Amino acid sequence: MKLYTRLKLFLIIILFSNITHAQKYVIGFGSCLDQNAPQPIWGSIERDSIDSFIFLGDNVYGDKPSGDLSEMKSAYNKQEQMIPAWLSNVMVEAVWDDHDYGINDGGGTYQNKYESKELFLDFWKINPDDDRYKRDGTYFNKLLNINGVRVHLVALDTRFFRSDLIKLKGKYPLFGINETKDATILGDEQWTWLEKTLQVNADIVILISSIQVLPKDHGYEKWSLFPNEMERLINNIQNIKAKTIIISGDRHKAAIYNNKDIFEITSSSLNRPISTFNMMRANETDSLMIGKVFNKENYGLLIIDTESNTVEMSIKDIKGTTINTVNVNF
Repeated sequence: MKLYTRLKLFLIIILFSNITHAQKYVIGFGSCLDQNAPQPIWGSIERDSIDSFIFLGDNVYGDKPSGDLSEMKSAYNKQEQMIPAWLSNVMVEAVWDDHDYGINDGGGTYQNKYESKELFLDFWKINPDDDRYKRDGTYFNKLLNINGVRVHLVALDTRFFRSDLIKLKGKYPLFGINETKDATILGDEQWTWLEKTLQVNADIVILISSIQVLPKDHGYEKWSLFPNEMERLINNIQNIKAKTIIISGDRHKAAIYNNKDIFEITSSSLNRPISTFNMMRANETDSLMIGKVFNKENYGLLIIDTESNTVEMSIKDIKGTTINTVNVNF
């Protein structure tokens, strides 16, 4: 056996050992990362010694009102220089949202979605053998074995197949409820995949959605704009044994929600918080919210403790200070 082959095998064994025998596994996540703005928050994230990081969408701002992708590639090129080198030492996964999809609030009718998908897969260095190259959309799943605990990452594409939003006149609420029978977020192909994928044996499911799932009281984009899709998703979650935690972004704010023991933690924005003058959004509440909303730069953490069988869900600010935390058992 050649020396470099033995070395490669040794490193793989060490990595596997660290993943499967560590008592705690730390997943960082966040969204809304502007390539044209400073990104000091990465220093705090690094100090949390994360094992993986999940980008929840709006990972660059390369969209234009016309949907033209002329600025998307340059946005990715600049972001490549901004993202810290140390992230290459942890597992990184990503989904997209509208601003790295190509058009604000865009859905399935976006004309450049195939070209945008190519840019996305190329930037995130997705293996050419990955299923995302063989099918429409960017959804995927990955099963992790952490010290005997099976953690299933299930990442949704809430853009590629989504029916058009019903835009309302005036400033607020922005969108109406779409109860049309054929209205969809995931589309038939992704739904078939999801319902099969959720049956995989797991202790924890981390469901990744770029847009919020549980919140219902605000007038912006969310799953409850499509109540039939929302009901179908919740039914599928309730029909599996695994503990399900939803992570989401998009909103330029952070909060934790609970609906009948299904938890969601929203983390946004990494470096593009909402204006303090936007009081309607700054003072946002929801009947499912635990604690208060946080409007400044933030990131999220999931700390999976395989000894106590708990997951600590936390929102942290730009300095790494914990703003809100909830523990759940699995």
